Order: sequence, then C-alpha cells, then structure tokens
Amino acid sequence: MTSTHISRTCSAAVWLMGLLSVVGIAGCEPLGDEGGSQPRAVQQYTIEDFLGTVNYSGASFAPDNSKILVSANKTGIYNAYALPLDGGEPVQLTHSADDYVFAMGYFPGDERFLYTSDQGGNELNHVFVQDPGGTVTDLTPGEGLKANFLGWARDDQSFFVGTNERDNRYFDVYEYQADDYERAMVFQNDEGYTFADISPDRRYVALNKTRTNADSDVYLYDRETGAVKHLTAHEGDVQNSAQTFSPDGESLYVLTDQDSEYQYLVRYDLGTEVRETVVQEGWDVWYGYFSKQGSYFVVGINQDARTELRIYDAATMTPVALPAMGDVDITSVSIARGEDRMAFYASSSRMPGDLFVYDFSGEAPTQLTRSLNENIDPVDLVDGQVVRFASYDGVEVPGILYKPHQAAPGRKVPALVWVHGGPGGQSRVGYSYLIQYLVNNGYAVYAINNRGSSGYGKTFYHMDDRLHGDADLDDCVASKQMLIDAGWVDPERIGIIGGSYGGYMTLAALTFRPEAFDVGVDLFGISNWHRTVTSIPPWWESFREALEKEMGDFDDEAFFRAKSPLFHASNIVRPLIVLQGANDPRVLKVESDEIVEAVKANGVPVDYVLFDDEGHGFVKKKNQGEAARRILTFLDEHLKGVETDAGVLPQPTSSE
Repeated sequence: MTSTHISRTCSAAVWLMGLLSVVGIAGCEPLGDEGGSQPRAVQQYTIEDFLGTVNYSGASFAPDNSKILVSANKTGIYNAYALPLDGGEPVQLTHSADDYVFAMGYFPGDERFLYTSDQGGNELNHVFVQDPGGTVTDLTPGEGLKANFLGWARDDQSFFVGTNERDNRYFDVYEYQADDYERAMVFQNDEGYTFADISPDRRYVALNKTRTNADSDVYLYDRETGAVKHLTAHEGDVQNSAQTFSPDGESLYVLTDQDSEYQYLVRYDLGTEVRETVVQEGWDVWYGYFSKQGSYFVVGINQDARTELRIYDAATMTPVALPAMGDVDITSVSIARGEDRMAFYASSSRMPGDLFVYDFSGEAPTQLTRSLNENIDPVDLVDGQVVRFASYDGVEVPGILYKPHQAAPGRKVPALVWVHGGPGGQSRVGYSYLIQYLVNNGYAVYAINNRGSSGYGKTFYHMDDRLHGDADLDDCVASKQMLIDAGWVDPERIGIIGGSYGGYMTLAALTFRPEAFDVGVDLFGISNWHRTVTSIPPWWESFREALEKEMGDFDDEAFFRAKSPLFHASNIVRPLIVLQGANDPRVLKVESDEIVEAVKANGVPVDYVLFDDEGHGFVKKKNQGEAARRILTFLDEHLKGVETDAGVLPQPTSSE
C-alpha cells in the first residue's frame, strides 16, 4: 500500500502534543552570536505581515502530472488547491470558511480527491471525496465518530479508511472501492491495535500494538485464516513499529530499538522469519516507505532536531543523489506514480516550507511556491541554533536558540524558555511564525528539549517518566543560567511559554518554582492532571497503559493532585496569560477556566483569551493573529515593563 503522506509511529505519550549550524556548549561562553557582538537594526513586522505567509502541506501528483494537490491557508483557513507544474496560479478546489480541509490525494485515474476535516477543532475527522465538479461525498457519515485515511491499495482499485464507528475506543479498517465507494471491513479491531500497512495482495495486515511508552509490538493478521501472528516477541522493554510491506509482499519493514538507544530499520522476511538491519544510525530512524512502483525507498532520520532525508535505489540500497539545496530540511517526499519525478518541501528557520519538484535529472528542482510574505526580508529573521547546556545534575540538555539581531552584551534583551508539547515531543530547527514574530520584537527564545523529549535516545526520553513538573521543569529553570551566561540576555526578564504539555510546564513553573520566571504564557495547558487523564478521548483507550507508564496510575488521584497547578495556584505570584480553544477535546476548556479564576483570587495579573471556534491548537489565521497580538502586548507590559502598541518594538535598554 502507498500513501501520499508519511505515517509515523509516535509514542502514546505524545497525545497531548500542541505547538511547534550546530553549536554545542557546556560552559559559560557566549551563545548564538551569528551576527557578531554588535546589535543590528531590523525592519519591524506586524503579525499581519507574518500571517501573510502561506502555509502549504501535502503533495499529490494529478494522474497526468500536470498539477499537484496541496492544502494551503491562503484564505485564513486550510483548503485544497491545485498547483500547476507549469507555474500558473493555484486553483482553489474547496471553499470552507469554518473548518480546515486537509487534502489526502488525487485518485489514481482521475481528478477526484480525498480530504479530511473535523468540526471546529473537535478532532472528529471524517473522510470526504470531492469530484471535479465540486460535489462532496462524506465517506464516513455519522455522529461522534472519528475516521482516518490509511492509503491506497497497490493496484489502485481501492483505498483504506480507519473508523471507530463500531467501537469508539478502536479503529476498524475498511476497504473502499474507487469506483462506487462500496466498502467492506478488512480488519475488526477488538484488541487495541493500530493499522500500519496492508500487503500488495491484500492478504496480510500489519498491526502495531502499544503496551507502554517503552514497549510495543508488531503483529501480522492473515485475512485468509483469521490468525494474528506476533512478529516481535522479546523480553524487557523494546519499541517496535511496522512501517511498510516490500513491493513483492515478501517482507515487512519494522522500526525497533532492540539493543540500541535509537530506533533503526530492519527487514523481516515473512517466509524465513529472518530479520536484517537495513538502516541504522546514531539517531532515530523515523520512517521508511517505498515509491509506488517500488523503485525508490525513502528514509527519514531525526538528526539533532533536523530531518536527514535519504532516498535509495530500492533494488541495491544505493543512495540516490539529491539536488543541492543549501542549509534546508528536505521533507514530505512524494514520488509520482510513474516515478519520473518527486515533490518535496524545503524549509529552514527563515524559510517556511516551500514545495519543489525534481525530475531526478541532476538539474535544479523547480520551486512551485514562495510562501514567505514578500513584505518580509528574510535577512531580518533569525536562524535557530542547536545549543546544549549542562543541567542541574550534569545531564546535557539540547534546545534551539533564537537570538534577536538587536541583542548584544551592551543591549540585553528579555528571553523566553519555550517548552514543546507532549510530553515526549521535540522542538526542531525550522520556521515558526510565532517565534520569529517574538524574536523580531526583541525577545530571545530558547526552545528547550528538556529530559523526556524524543530524538535523543531512549534513556533521555524516559528520564521524566512520572516525574513531570519536577525533573523536566528543573531543566527549564537550569536553562536560565545558560541564557544569562550568553551575556546578551537580561537576567531580570526571563519568562516561560508553552502549549499543551508545554502549557502545563508554564503553569508548573509559576506554581512550583514561583520565583524562577518573571512571566508565564500558557497555551491550552493542563492545570488538573487527574481530570485530564481520566477524560482522554475514547479513541486513546488502546494507549491507556502507555499513558499510565508515562504519567502515573490513573486511579491515584493524590499523586496527580500533587503535580497539578490548580491545587497549588495560591503560590502563583507572576503575571500569566492563558489562551484556550473552547472545543479542545484533549485539554478541556475547564482546565483554563479554573486556573484563571484561581490566579485572579491571588490578585496577580492574568489575561484570558478564549477562541470559541478552535480546538487543540489554533488553525485559523484570524485567531492566530489575535493570539500573537495578545501575547506580545502581555509580554511588552509585564516582561519589558513598558506600555506599547502590539507589534511596535521599544528599543532594548542596556542592563550594564
């Protein structure tokens, strides 16, 4: 089976995930001094300038290779567009004004296409098909269900969809005929498996099953016999996840961390049961998949918060030369069905993801999009640098540092410690409109990958198990000294910001380390852990044991109460801003409602921004703009200590 998107097997702990040149240091030397020690004036941009950038995702070639199907938020919300390969103007194909549309791909033989959408951010996605005339059919109708597109069959006569309509805890797999959308159940899921792939002859279904956040297995379902075979029996904790069948159906490719700190890719021969290592590096191999005809094998490696992409000649596993693109990440590779060309995205800290097409000729690829607002000069943006520091107990902690051009030892700037979502997520080098907006306005940002973050080996990943709001929080506090030692950060003006799990860390910092940070910015963060873990969406039931391994026994209310900021909010003495989507199914609105009321009772400045039409994260540009303006206004008042209009930068003052 092939798919137009990359399916990654993530730890169950990442269910709360919200928001978004290598320098290694361990002492007090200056950091992030890419532009020299002298500050430099930059053009100031408004949030409207930053949101004038268009975000693109997905890439599906039309059957005649004349255009590529993408999703883009040109209108302020994601819709489907066709991008002509000859450089013509994009053609808008869907016209949603309320709910995002994410295109899954064209049909193999015509210009019908599949897309997914939910309702107001509630994450109850349905799968739709739209024909060339604009008629839309909901392939997964019904109330309260969630559905996912799983990819096309090898012969292109059918495609697969997962839906929890029968049992809202688990996803059954259905095969839909491409001509009339008639469907039949392929696999009834009664044991909490997750679908990975189906063999070219449709006989075998590869399944993953998570036991804990450190232990998972691969199973093979035989549709002829009804038997389920365990392929990755082992002792102890080992992460295993099936990726894809080989084009001939004789092998299954599996990611594993058996006897290794990092995930690597193996080929499991279904006939002989012999396992052979295919790709192993000193970093996590993220994924591996074949092109449609099986000529190419695409592999992604998470190398120090960047993606290293490799494309191999599948027959020989010889690397295919890729075009020289400079210091950018190349991701989301989609190879045309004829395998004569590929589409991919290239991005960097100063360059949002732009779509390119390459014909394997060795010539320069063709750039189809220029997503950065033309009003913004990239020279005014900043590069993120990977920076490490020794934490409170000597553990080396990495992160991405963004230094404002205005900063220098004589012109110290305020800073924010940015905590990613998860737990178990990772901040990565790349473009973020919100980070660049804050840095452009004179705030340094350190996107910390505290212990418990993925991408740095399983030992580091498990260092915060059941220690959330404690060991990981102290990494955030320890990072302040690294910023201070840089020489250009004001030690009296350091705040903390984060979304989802990062929002919890913000609340935990203000609650349990009340003097450590000067302000907090909480985007849909957890304030009451016991309520959150006991109200997880039903489709996360199969990951319950993994969540308990990571977070704690769901029945131990006292344990969760001890680490929940809501019950210790009287400790909060620093200003706080909270932003929340009313339809969030993961971090319920009440989590933010109650912490805001509790902080108000302290007489501490608190601002609350609620979006009635958003869920877990803000996808509408109008809401992204309002959120960014409110955050900047709050920071300018409470961290810079001056009154400003949002978007206007006061000159930084010397603290020497």
